[in-house]
Amino acid sequence: MSDKEFSRLNILMEVQAGRLRVSEAATVLQLQRRQVFRLLRSLREHGAASLASKRRGKPSNNRLPAPVRELTMSLVKARYADFGPTLAVEKLREVHDCRVSRETLRQWVIEEGLWIDRKRRLPSVHQPRHRRERTGELIQVDGSRHYWFENRGPECSLIAYIDDGASRIMHAAFVPSESTLDYLRETRTYVERHGRPIAFYSDKHAIFRVNNREAEGGDGMTQFGRALHELNIDIICANSPQAKGRVERSFGTLQDRLVKELRLAGIATIELGNEFLPGFLASYNARFGKVAKSDQDAHRPAADLTPLSDVFAWKEERTVTGNLTVQYDKILFMLEENEITRALARQRVTIVDYPDGRLAIRHRGRDLPYRTFDKLRKVDQAAIVENKRLGEVLAYIAEQQQLRDESRTQKAPRRRGQAARHMFKAT
Repeated sequence: MSDKEFSRLNILMEVQAGRLRVSEAATVLQLQRRQVFRLLRSLREHGAASLASKRRGKPSNNRLPAPVRELTMSLVKARYADFGPTLAVEKLREVHDCRVSRETLRQWVIEEGLWIDRKRRLPSVHQPRHRRERTGELIQVDGSRHYWFENRGPECSLIAYIDDGASRIMHAAFVPSESTLDYLRETRTYVERHGRPIAFYSDKHAIFRVNNREAEGGDGMTQFGRALHELNIDIICANSPQAKGRVERSFGTLQDRLVKELRLAGIATIELGNEFLPGFLASYNARFGKVAKSDQDAHRPAADLTPLSDVFAWKEERTVTGNLTVQYDKILFMLEENEITRALARQRVTIVDYPDGRLAIRHRGRDLPYRTFDKLRKVDQAAIVENKRLGEVLAYIAEQQQLRDESRTQKAPRRRGQAARHMFKAT
């Protein structure tokens, strides 16, 4: 018996015992009085089994005929054996004009053993792998956006660099958001402190790889990938979050321990949080860090390479016009005319945009003299802004909004007619 039938049995037994009236039972069961009397008579004559549905165990009256099922399943076995129920129903309807419901076909393919219900499938298996033997052989890098300062400060991201061989957080920093410039800056700090690792292990974010297969132009590298290529550092992208489980699990621990430590220290800003991180990471690594199998450090020195300030800058190529001008970031630059720049018309030059705001126009390793001709600072409504300019644009927008708010709060000036009338009354 179903729950509904058991509930009906309890109410009818209450009526038989005299503790409930027939009218009250009819109201609770949402039946007519004559139906309640009929159920009571069946209960006295045949017992509780008479309340069970007589259709239980029998085929439904709406069941499709057997020939329809045989024809449908023959089509599925012949052409759509590896299709899911939803896609198979769509193809049966489009190609064969067979209008069988998805749930009906799902039951049929399960009974035939052609498809396994999601609840009955075995869980995905993620086999473990051995750690890297040397420190610096593989560095897992990722960011986690979270309310690290709880309600005391803004939501921000924590970028972490974790060594795969020792599970140690080699470097971490709070940033407003995960952007290319943030990763360039923090990676430069990592390389200056520890050296060049063999490879970085990241997810498939657009910062690390070009996800658009139809992208035209360029060398197929992102700005971050170009910087690592100049330092002879490889980058490997994981196919799933479980593949880089060291950094993923560490964020789970950090979102518990680091948040509470920041609360105890009363820290509520990104600047103070970055000052607090070195001491916290030392205790974290002492508690959760492992000993690498090999004593050898795979980090390579970076002092003998190109200056890191040039490597971790934003670089883009532009074409010099016939007037010796270059446009970049909505700014028009004019090259100083000399023997070198005269021959650069229609030639490609490299714009080097440093994180500290400096900018260089370079051709074959030589910086070219230039001056700013026109700077378009106006930001239109719904303007398209590149990620690297977002901070500057937001600061400019905030400045303009403050000026507009101040002008609105000031008292509106009187028109000339109003001022004249006011002076006439005063005299």
